[in-house]
Amino acid sequence: MTVKRLVVDVLKGESVFPPPVWMMRQAGRYLPEYREVRRNAGSFLDLCYNPDLAVEVTLQPIRRFGFDASILFSDILVVPHALGRDLRFEEGRGPLMTPVSVGDIEALDGKRFHVNLEPVYETVRRLRKELPAETTLIGFCGAPWTVATYMIAGHGTPDQAPARLFSFRHPESLEKLLDLLADFSAAYLIRQVEAGADVVQIFDSWSGVLDEASFEACCVRPVERIVRQVRAVYPDVPIIGFPKGAGSRYDTYREKTGVTGLGLDWAVPLTQASRLQTQGAVQGNLDPLRLVAGGKALEEGVERILDALGAGPLIFNLGHGITPEAPIEHVEAMLRQVRGSRR
Repeated sequence: MTVKRLVVDVLKGESVFPPPVWMMRQAGRYLPEYREVRRNAGSFLDLCYNPDLAVEVTLQPIRRFGFDASILFSDILVVPHALGRDLRFEEGRGPLMTPVSVGDIEALDGKRFHVNLEPVYETVRRLRKELPAETTLIGFCGAPWTVATYMIAGHGTPDQAPARLFSFRHPESLEKLLDLLADFSAAYLIRQVEAGADVVQIFDSWSGVLDEASFEACCVRPVERIVRQVRAVYPDVPIIGFPKGAGSRYDTYREKTGVTGLGLDWAVPLTQASRLQTQGAVQGNLDPLRLVAGGKALEEGVERILDALGAGPLIFNLGHGITPEAPIEHVEAMLRQVRGSRR
């Protein structure tokens, strides 16, 4: 008997109501059980690379809330780390790396790439065995541009000015870096699918800082390169693209990159989202701060999304990751509202 995985069905064009629901960053600091594991894990990277612990924190929100999808617990920067770049996480500062130079790009070493990432693949294999059969397992990577911004600056910045300047001063070197990241990211996603992922998502969290020409060169082209390589091996695997902040460029993103579904940030108007939905599945796009606020703000936000997008292929989600201060009871209220909805 074939098991129905609703998130996969929606990404293949089926309209399901109430829609399936999961949350970006659903395994994380808003959960006390996550904080307990994190305290005992050592560093954040130790948590990402320990299959026992990574499986545990990935399963925690499934046990508590029964989301329709589970996303691998890891980080987008394990890709450059596996290529030999240093990486550490500091509380209050986030990821820290030695900034990459033009000469460093030539020296990036992929000889042990898959060996270094074997703990992640093992986590995916275990998750597929331990998750409920009906729960979609989502693998992921960071988009090349977003990963490159951290590699170039060495840390997160408000507008990614270091990476933008690098792109103007060293366009050929940036192109080389983006191509290299695209090729290794595609290989990474292929191994995740091989290990048991049903769907993969490409996070381009910093696509919104670029001008029109840079968006095409730095966001569209590398993601299309990833999609093409993944599809050459797994032609039917659904791929979600999440170009946060893309605005009007969402309109052509699916066509240009070849992604299956579009992850929408909370600033995307529902009228635009409805148009995008005529071309395929959309995912999103509740403002995460409505979830923090709760009450009327949350109820109205959920209702508007369901009214505007519920008749088509929709995966209900936030418009970015859940924040640590989101109360668990607000997550429960959101799920009751979505799952209790009637057409």
